[in-house]
Amino acid sequence: MQWFIAEAANKPGEFARHTDAIAKRGINLSNVICLGIGDRGGAAFYARDEAGLRTALNDAGIAYREVSVLTASLEDKPGTVASAARSLGDVGVNIELVAPVGMSDQKVTVAFGVDKVEEARKALGNLVTSEAVSATATR
Repeated sequence: MQWFIAEAANKPGEFARHTDAIAKRGINLSNVICLGIGDRGGAAFYARDEAGLRTALNDAGIAYREVSVLTASLEDKPGTVASAARSLGDVGVNIELVAPVGMSDQKVTVAFGVDKVEEARKALGNLVTSEAVSATATR
């Protein structure tokens, strides 16, 4: 599972430019996160059609990086994300992205975009519900 992170100026219309490029290719986004910090911003996109998303961003000239993601099933209670983050940090895994991707009963499924997939998988242990298939790349 790959997410695509694009950085941009934090100004009106910039996020729309990114999402328009994706929509014009007929790519359905399964999840998206957008965040502005000062004069910079960024968005993280996930689509089942990863090749199509990659092509849409490339054709629009939008710089991005791909981040491999593991999903983990966490109890829906305070401190569970902090505990998982601490487990990853303790083994030297950098977290590039955290996004909720599902919820059922008393569990929340969280996507962790990481720089070291195997180390993350080991650190999260039986919390992992799926594994990423490739390493981080930049375009």
